[in-house]
Amino acid sequence: MNLDRFLSVADFERAARRRLPRLVHAFVAGGAEDSVSLRANREAFEALMFRPRGLSGVAGISQSVELWGRRYASPIGVAPMGVTAICRHECELALARAARAADLPFILSGASTMPMEQLQRETPGIWYQGYFPGDTARLGRILQRLERAAIDVLVVTSDTPVAGNRENNLRNGFLIPFRPSARLAWDGMLHPRWLVDVLARTLLTSGVPRFSNLYEEIGPPITEEPAQGFRGGRELLTWEHLSWLRERWPGRLVVKGILHPADAREAAARKLDGVIVSNHGGRQLDGAMAPLLALPAIKAAVPADFPLMIDGGFRRGADVLKAVALGARIVFLGRPMLYGATIAGQGGVGRVIDILQAEIQRNLALLGIADIRNLGEDSLQPGQGSCSPMSSP
Repeated sequence: MNLDRFLSVADFERAARRRLPRLVHAFVAGGAEDSVSLRANREAFEALMFRPRGLSGVAGISQSVELWGRRYASPIGVAPMGVTAICRHECELALARAARAADLPFILSGASTMPMEQLQRETPGIWYQGYFPGDTARLGRILQRLERAAIDVLVVTSDTPVAGNRENNLRNGFLIPFRPSARLAWDGMLHPRWLVDVLARTLLTSGVPRFSNLYEEIGPPITEEPAQGFRGGRELLTWEHLSWLRERWPGRLVVKGILHPADAREAAARKLDGVIVSNHGGRQLDGAMAPLLALPAIKAAVPADFPLMIDGGFRRGADVLKAVALGARIVFLGRPMLYGATIAGQGGVGRVIDILQAEIQRNLALLGIADIRNLGEDSLQPGQGSCSPMSSP
């Protein structure tokens, strides 16, 4: 496939919509309830404009960034995504390989299907994002597995005490545990490439995918309920459990799903290594504010050197630069990377990364900034809308 014809993330998104069965695409692209937060994630970028400088000398532009003493090629990474096997055979491996080849961070979701041990052998340096129960005995067993797998960065999810109300999944018959249905069979027949390359290939080579990384052991097939349930004990998770983890976890510890400055302050006070500002891609609390809108107040609430990361709605290099200017160290992208993997595996993800990096490089030059470390709020101008991040309290 000639990937050069894909010029933007939107090109991959349109192609993925055609490639995937309707209910699979709806699961990937959809949000909770009325998709208010899903839309807000994109609209936030339009409320913020650039204020470029000229005649600055922009030869030799650098977009590399440093995090915890390690330098990455760009301020982007691959966000954690669950059950990606429904989009591509060995999808997590394609995502991780592309990230490693581009020298970018990759976060493995706890709801993924390829065992973390296998993925870590293939692509060392992966991060792990967990959906953790408020139970120290179970947490301890999970930590033992993570340490055996040589995971260095642990990301704890904070915004899933209960399931989001994803009505679009229910209407389309997409349920977890996954239940084959006549609707899926018919939709699969209408998408023969997906039927052969994804469903049949996966079943023939490795059987029904499993929930391999939810807990301390490899779980059941995605057609069955895990013994502990999907969310068993998550409603009990508190900051005290984060402190418990901090005392016992030797690697980097990050909390994901932060939108309130008080929670960011709490993370810094408890000696965590960073936060990911996120509303779970608009898939949990509908009406939760866009992460970009939350970023300025969070930046003001924590020490200047406390690492802030972000995800939610990013589709262009320009979007990435707006977040970096507001204080984000790394911007994680989920759906865009998954669309690339859906179309062409590792090569598709690599093409998405190339597009984003080219946009970042070009826009830095147009902003008159040769080194991304010099990008700050003075390069931004609030838009006319009332929801501009720079005007947020």
